[in-house]
Amino acid sequence: MNVDEINDIINAKPNLSTALGMEFISTSGDDTCMARMKVDERNRQPFGFLSGGASLALAENVAGVGSSALCPGCACVGIEVSGSHVKAVAEGDTVTAYARMLHQGSTLHVWQVDIKDTAGDLISSVRVTNYIVRSK
Repeated sequence: MNVDEINDIINAKPNLSTALGMEFISTSGDDTCMARMKVDERNRQPFGFLSGGASLALAENVAGVGSSALCPGCACVGIEVSGSHVKAVAEGDTVTAYARMLHQGSTLHVWQVDIKDTAGDLISSVRVTNYIVRSK
């Protein structure tokens, strides 16, 4: 999935993705996309670990980028995000979100997003549902 055009839109002005340091990456699959985020002062807890909220934001954003790439000209908005955090990640590490489409309907997309650390260990498992708003 090519996310270059979506990256241009995201990087055009400040937003949550840029504030937290997310980087969206194209993939070879039509039903997958990826994002990376370094764990630093923008997205960590006061204790020095990646914030669970930042993990959920990463998952929702990468799923939104995927839906937007599949539906040009549409607004793709998250309507449900549910995740489990299974391991802590210390500041200085980088996490990668691997998103895979589970359902691609005309108005709803469901994504499974697994977030892993640089060692490849699962950090969070997140399910994201996006609502696709088509322009009239």
